This record gives sequence, C-alpha cells and structure tokens, in this order.
Amino acid sequence: MKYSDYVRYDGLGLAELVRGKEVSPQELAQTALAAAAALDPQINALIEVFPETAETASGAANGPFCGVPFLIKDLILQKAGVKNEAGSRLAQGLVAPANSDLMTRFEAAGLVTLGRTTTPEMGFNASTESIATGPTRNPWDLTRSPGGSSGGSAAAVAAGITPLAHGNDGGGSLRIPAGWCGLFAVKPSRGRTTAGPGAADPLAGMGIEFALTRSVRDAAALLDAVEGPSPGDPYVITRPAQPYAQEAKTAPGKLKIAFTHRGWSNAKVSPAMRAAFERTVSLCADLGHEMIEASPVFDTEAFDQANVTIWSTFIAHIVGILVQMTGRAPGPDTLETSVLACYEEGRKASADDFLAALDVFNQVRRAVGGFFTGYDLLLTPTAADAAPKLGVLDANAPGWTAQSWTRHVFTLSPFTALFNATGQPAMSVPLEQTDDGLPLGMQFVARFGDEARLFRLAGQLEEARPWFDRRAPLSLSEKQP
Repeated sequence: MKYSDYVRYDGLGLAELVRGKEVSPQELAQTALAAAAALDPQINALIEVFPETAETASGAANGPFCGVPFLIKDLILQKAGVKNEAGSRLAQGLVAPANSDLMTRFEAAGLVTLGRTTTPEMGFNASTESIATGPTRNPWDLTRSPGGSSGGSAAAVAAGITPLAHGNDGGGSLRIPAGWCGLFAVKPSRGRTTAGPGAADPLAGMGIEFALTRSVRDAAALLDAVEGPSPGDPYVITRPAQPYAQEAKTAPGKLKIAFTHRGWSNAKVSPAMRAAFERTVSLCADLGHEMIEASPVFDTEAFDQANVTIWSTFIAHIVGILVQMTGRAPGPDTLETSVLACYEEGRKASADDFLAALDVFNQVRRAVGGFFTGYDLLLTPTAADAAPKLGVLDANAPGWTAQSWTRHVFTLSPFTALFNATGQPAMSVPLEQTDDGLPLGMQFVARFGDEARLFRLAGQLEEARPWFDRRAPLSLSEKQP
C-alpha cells in the first residue's frame, strides 16, 4: 500500500479496506513499519518496533479496527512478553508477564501492536525527553516538544506512522500532547476504562488509560470497544446509554458552555493562545451555543500542594517496587533530578499527609461538581501556549524540588490536572494554529460520566472546522517510504 494512500484514512477507514479485502493487515503493518523507519530517526518516538508482528498480522476479525497498526506507550499498560520500562533507567529490562485487561481489549478491537513509544520518566513531565530514551521531537517543529507524558505516541500519530496509539493521562498526559501535535484526545471519566488487574486507581485515581487519534470517530469507536469495568475493579460507573460512535454523529443541541482562559494557579496564556481561544468561543457561539465567561472557584493553593503530595507518594511507591524488582538503588545514576526529588518527598510523607491530600481533592471535587450543575461544558485552552522548545521542561536540571518541579510543569499546562483530580471527562480538540502553523488545542470538560456530550460536540466541531487533512511538516504524505 502506498503511504500517500495509507495516511488518507483514519483507523476505521483502514479497517474498512481490510474487511473489503482491498488491503491486508500485513500490508498495513509493513507500510507503518516503513514509515517508522523513515520518520522515527528524526522524531525519536519509538523505543522499539516489532517487525515479526507484521509478518503474521491479522487482527481480530470482528473488531472495529481489524488489522489497523497501533502503538503502546511505555507506561502502565502491559503487553505480555514486551518490555515495560516507564521511561526510566531504574526499570530498564523489565518485561511484562501478561497482558493488562485493557491491552486484551485493544487486541479484541482488532488493533495490531507494532511497537512501544517513549514517555518521560514515571510519566511526570509535560515533555517527553528522558535520559533513558533521549528527547522526542514534535513533527510540526523538530526543535519543540511533542508534549507528555504520551509524547511518543502523539509524535508517531502526528507524523503518520499509525492512525492511533495508546496513551494515559494523570495530569494532562493525553490532552497536552494532543494539543501540541494537532490531534484529538479524550480523557475518559474515572472508571470508564480499566487499569486492571495490576492497578485499581493509578495515581490515587488521577491516572486514566486511553488513546490519541486523528479523528473523532476513531476515538468514539475505540472507547466503545474498550470501556467498562474488569472483575475486581473498585467501582462501576454508569455505562453509556448508546454507543459513543453514534453520539459522535448526533447533533449536540444548544449547550450552555462556560469558558475561561485564566489558569487556576495564576498561570497566564500567551497572546497567540488567547487569540485562538477567543476564536473558539466565537465558533461555539456561531454554532448556536450559549457562551458564558465563568470558572470554578476552589482553594488553588491547597490543590497545588495536594497534587505534589499525591504525585510524590505515588512515585515513591513505584520506585520502591522497581527497586525490589531490579535490585538497583534509587539515585542520580538511575533517576532524574525531578523524579528523585519527588521520591524523597514521597518517602517523607506520612499516611496523614496522604489522606489530607485526598481530603483536599474531595473538597475540590465538591466545588467543581457544584459549578457544573449550572453548565453543560467548560471550555479552556488545553495549555498556556504552543509547544515549548525542548529543554524548557528539563526534568534532570539541577536543583528541582518536588514543589518547584510540579509548579514548573503545571505552569505550562495549568488547565488539565484539575480534571484528573475530579475524575471528569475532558477532551482536547485541534481547532487552532499559531500564525506560523503550530497546533493549539482547546479543552472541553463535561460532567462526570458524560463523555456522550463531549462526543456530540466534537463531531459538530470536526465538521465545522475540519483538521484531519492538516499534515505535520515532518510526514511522508506525498511520498512512498
């Protein structure tokens, strides 16, 4: 299959070709691997590829994505027999003994996994540039970050290596790279996708598993395929009333949308983001929605400190597990400065500190939940600006503390972490660009459990301002690799 034909389709489109016997899964896999060989030396998004998979690729025949090439992020999700190293020297060489439940669902959906993608160490960075794997570069500008922590997956999809890829989101790790790479991403509600059996609520419930896509319909169909609890999950949330794929084709009606461009921790957006945000507000108004400038009110200082505590205790716990598994010692030779600082902060935290942080999250959820009783959705920028230059989020720079590093990361992305704490669904939509063509994502947030409303609006926005045919400068869209 010619690459120029391959990138004309989203995942569902490629699956339709497979079902129609116009192309085989093996041909798709070989095209994706050829694209990876041509492009990845420049973006460094892939830790490894699985060429042997291409030879036998088939994909579950009944899956909506039968035979479609796919990539998995090197964090949380596990595929049997594949390394899972969390972007860290401390975890190098560790191999997953079995599939995560979500991995099994991805395979049942027909996806063919061809490799694993880069991530910052332990996922705690809005940029993907770890010591373990080196910097991953944004296909829109190789001097810039693709975001994090799902930056490898985002860069690969934006470059056109695969039409979709796995990612996860503990503070914006799907939405931020989607916003900076011109992709669509939904962070589902807490409990919508499973992290089992290895975890119940990763990162105290903030960590959510899903994917990055180029089209709304791919995200909707994939969530239909993988959503729902696994045996032993701690809770079951309300299941969708109808398939999300159907919701994405349903008119949203007139929505009452609150909007704000002011970050809750006094972070400011750039003039370019401000102008793009105002254009998005106007677009929504033109589509018939009621737009009201308003924002949730909560104790931002307490929330920021609680975020430090939760991240630090989580990292301390994970590092402790990795030390037991590998026999390596935590220190400058195995952990980056920021992660080592968070590890040390987490080890000092008491059980009371951890529970107090959860109390703060409860208070924040109540305040934000109350706000959403008056609005259907909230619109914010996804990040404060376009993708930063590589090195701006250097996790190994000397002097980081848990507090200073957390503040630094969330100054560049001040709008996303709140909705990991509340568990609400949120999406980044690639509606805008800077004057020089860099993507700018816009975040929409719904009430807990209401992904359906997000998909309805996303379908309307995609039709009103299409983005699928925008191609990153680093792609092979006009050439056969």
